[in-house]
Amino acid sequence: IAVGHRVGHGGDRFSEATIITDEVKQVIEKFVPLAPLHNPPNLEGIAVAEEVFPNAKQVAVFDTAFHQSMPAEAYRYAIPDRLYQDNKLRAYGMHGTSHQYVSKQAERYLGLNKDSLNAITIHLGNGCSMAAIKNGKSIDTSMGLSPLPGLIMGTRSGDIDPAIIFYLANNLDMSVKEIDQLLNKESGLKGIAGNNDMRSIVSRVEQQDAQARLAIDMYCYRIKKFIGAYLAVIGKADALIFTAGVGENSPLVRQEACKGLEHLGIQLNAAKNQQKKSSIQEIQDTGSQLKILVVPTNEELSIAEQAYALIS
Repeated sequence: IAVGHRVGHGGDRFSEATIITDEVKQVIEKFVPLAPLHNPPNLEGIAVAEEVFPNAKQVAVFDTAFHQSMPAEAYRYAIPDRLYQDNKLRAYGMHGTSHQYVSKQAERYLGLNKDSLNAITIHLGNGCSMAAIKNGKSIDTSMGLSPLPGLIMGTRSGDIDPAIIFYLANNLDMSVKEIDQLLNKESGLKGIAGNNDMRSIVSRVEQQDAQARLAIDMYCYRIKKFIGAYLAVIGKADALIFTAGVGENSPLVRQEACKGLEHLGIQLNAAKNQQKKSSIQEIQDTGSQLKILVVPTNEELSIAEQAYALIS
């Protein structure tokens, strides 16, 4: 009846699930330069699905869609206006399907009215991003034009001084392609610890490995900075939400990311944090003003639900 496709980048054209037409495919193609690792295989998947399921409706669910509610002051860059008007250079964000899913799950779990959740969602996998959720909508997110900025990730650098790029080109004679490879494939946890497998890095921390410890400290420090920034723009928040592979499965990362945030009303319970559940889990201490939740993400289910709702 229908095939739901996860599509990496839809720019500012799509804020919800969309029936795939030739025009939609052209837009996905247009945004290939902004998501070169995502949009081409997404288009290939659509082409194959059209052959295998010729009578089904093809539905695109965009990773960027949930963040289209961001205000201009959050998504614009302080570069010449023409680059936004002519080339659409702005922040779009990613992982929107996951951020939307876990925020809605948390909203229901907490018994809140629809679109009333104020929270910070923290998606930690090999790719990592955070979102500030106000009244159920994304008002800011850590990824930008591409999936490269923001948090430290498995192999991506996250935020750096842009002048580093000029230094690499001018002083180390690196090409644009080499710099792209360096920042996207050789940086992040891999760049610091030589490995982008969080389980391996945590194991090395337990063995007093200094480089692994540095990688964890940097990784969690960046998360902590975004928590502070997003609390500033949200105001009073209901919850801090950890999700995805690392967020759901690494007590050490959750512990270090929340450490020292008691003055912001965030207080982790060490014993609860060590427990592992397959459902939504509360890990805050009794004195915590914010709920600290571990919410398993399910992007496949979210895509299916959105596709079903659209064709119905």
